[in-house]
Amino acid sequence: MKSSIKKNRKNFRAELSQLLGFLFVRISVYTILLVLLFFFYDVSNRGFKVISWEFLSEPPRRGMTEGGILPAIVGTFLVTLITALFAVPIGMAAAIYLHEYARPNRLTRLVRLSIRNLAGVPSIVYGLFGVILFVNWLKFGTSVLSAGLTLGLLTLPWTITASEEALKSVPDSYRHGALALGATKWQMIRTNVLPYALPGMLTGAVLGLARAAGETAPIMFTGAAFYLPYLPRSFKDQFMALPYHLYVMATQHHSIDQAKPIAYGTALVLIVFVVVFNLGAILIRGRLRNKWRH
Repeated sequence: MKSSIKKNRKNFRAELSQLLGFLFVRISVYTILLVLLFFFYDVSNRGFKVISWEFLSEPPRRGMTEGGILPAIVGTFLVTLITALFAVPIGMAAAIYLHEYARPNRLTRLVRLSIRNLAGVPSIVYGLFGVILFVNWLKFGTSVLSAGLTLGLLTLPWTITASEEALKSVPDSYRHGALALGATKWQMIRTNVLPYALPGMLTGAVLGLARAAGETAPIMFTGAAFYLPYLPRSFKDQFMALPYHLYVMATQHHSIDQAKPIAYGTALVLIVFVVVFNLGAILIRGRLRNKWRH
């Protein structure tokens, strides 16, 4: 009788703790969603008032109190493009080597630990490093190229980590089966591993690019300009970018009251830019999964 009472008490405590745990998780999720919705509503409500074709297709005028943000949109796109061309192939290749080829020794563990630590380094440190490496040493100057490569370095740890986690999710039986049939190491990776890991690898890469597109500190030192009424003519030119333009309009402008509406419009465009990246990652992952399932 006593043992059954104790057992019932334990079951009751376990169920109660589980109920409280789920309740806490749900409250946390709902709280975050409410904060995000309030933030998005506030930015959208104020930003939609200035969004127009003129705002999206013309350069700024009269000290950035009139006109649009076309140079900032184009500059952000070009920098993100260079970041993708630099970080995605190198990051994926590094992840494939670390997980599939590198031996599990101290050096490999040290490299992985360094990559994890680099993912937590403040972005302003990458900006200063980009000035030293790309602007001064490699003589790229303050340009789209220097900023894109700096953001590529910032994105690399995220891309490598996400890609390696995607490779870990592929069962080892896929590898052993291909090797048992006489496939080479690369044939095994190309036919039995990458098709199943690629959706996760691309998703992590795109999310890393979305984060890089919203960074201000690295591009502020390596190529972003305060005000340029024209589009960059080459990758060696300076450029305007949405995050830096937003920072200037919100904190550094000589007439902040006049610039506030444009700042909210810029913030809304930047949010849409990042959301499109995230939706692209979801669509790419879904299509690749459906393709390889069939």
